[in-house]
Amino acid sequence: MRAADFRAWVEVAESIKGWFVESKERQVVQSGERTNAVGKPVSNKILLSTSESEYSSLRPHLEYVSLPNHRILHEAGGKLEFAYFPNRGLISLVVVMKDGKTAEAGIVGNEGFTGTPAAVGLSRGSLQAVVQITGDGFRVEVGALQNALESAPRLQSMLSRYGVIRGMQVAQTAACNRLHDIGQRLARWLLMTQDRVDSGSLLITHDFLATMLGTDRPSVTVAAGVLQQKGVIEYNRGAVKIVNRKKLEDSACECYAVIRQFDGELG
Repeated sequence: MRAADFRAWVEVAESIKGWFVESKERQVVQSGERTNAVGKPVSNKILLSTSESEYSSLRPHLEYVSLPNHRILHEAGGKLEFAYFPNRGLISLVVVMKDGKTAEAGIVGNEGFTGTPAAVGLSRGSLQAVVQITGDGFRVEVGALQNALESAPRLQSMLSRYGVIRGMQVAQTAACNRLHDIGQRLARWLLMTQDRVDSGSLLITHDFLATMLGTDRPSVTVAAGVLQQKGVIEYNRGAVKIVNRKKLEDSACECYAVIRQFDGELG
């Protein structure tokens, strides 16, 4: 074999090798196939979607945590100490006013993470993050996350992308809370929540829903009663069961479809 032919063969072989390596790095692993350093299985979609090499750099810093109902993970305006990557459960991102009144601006399940400002080098966040449906997941110190991102461009891109799309969803939610009636907003919220917790039964109360939707309990009770009369949901002792998802989608405003489309952009 001539030297020129050999060099050409080597270049082709290296190209094919690089293609296989890149394909392997892009492959999304399944829930439970990855663990943290002490063997706790990972179900968070971001942690499952990043490359093996970048996950390995973050893995030693992932601390498994339970996420009990009503636990506050970040205070509004406070310093971000940890970023949280949920496996299960639901976290609300809440605007807190000076008089203590609150309204939900967004929700996070296992598709995302909390502490998005930390991914772009910021140390504080404007929203309170509070667990609303019990679950579990992983937390990582902000400093360790930022150090890992310096050598993890794909993960950096994923987190930044998630942060931008989450901002778009927050804007859509703000418009929804201002322009649409409580029945439409309740239907939208129930759909978004079911998408993230993958369950037809949601452990939530009317008081909680009123706080999240920025309204009062009687309004939520009336709206939930209408949905129950239509055979869309069943409500009993602090739990809402979705019995007809198609009817629930028909009851929601256009904002659910818009926000779901944003979720699709996460890939």
